[in-house]
Amino acid sequence: MHIAILTFEGFNELDSFIAQGILNRVRRPGWRVSIAGPTARIRSMNGVVVEAQATLEEACEADAVLVGSGMRTREVVADAGLMARLRLDPARQLLGAQCSGTLVLARLGLLDGVPACTDLITKPWVEEAGVSVLAQPFFARGNLATAGGCLASQYLAAWAIARLEGLDAAQSAIHYVAPVGEKDDYVARALQQVARYLPEGPAATAAAAAG
Repeated sequence: MHIAILTFEGFNELDSFIAQGILNRVRRPGWRVSIAGPTARIRSMNGVVVEAQATLEEACEADAVLVGSGMRTREVVADAGLMARLRLDPARQLLGAQCSGTLVLARLGLLDGVPACTDLITKPWVEEAGVSVLAQPFFARGNLATAGGCLASQYLAAWAIARLEGLDAAQSAIHYVAPVGEKDDYVARALQQVARYLPEGPAATAAAAAG
């Protein structure tokens, strides 16, 4: 099971790293979470340089892909060559986006007819792309999910875990990272946001949804 977090130049550390940290609380053989980028090294909006763990091409073959945000997302979507490398498909993958990452999915035409969440700065650009923006932190429909606000990344990660490993696994991951003395409240809030958008019955994997 490979989950790739698309991370571009000028990325927001909170989006990519919080999601990565929560997703890596799942401990089972074959579970892999990667920071995926267009280049071998990527610099964040605050100057943090990381080495990509996967290429964009590898991410396009992942079971789930989360698109992080950043201060240069509008440059990303204006780069035809870069966007052509993003061959994502909700029929065979779970796809999620955080804040301005929603603009990437919108420009790829993956949110046609699907309302989305994003941050307040990115909202008008997503609307210009023809997508209705919701005033809420998280929304999912089928294999597509979006989150708005940096700290809503916990909802995106919890949704991905719930879809791929089940609600109990998502609950355990959020419980682990939640502040001491507030764990029950954090878990309840996360599950309240995520559970309403899960398929009925056992949590489905992306492959099962595609089949």
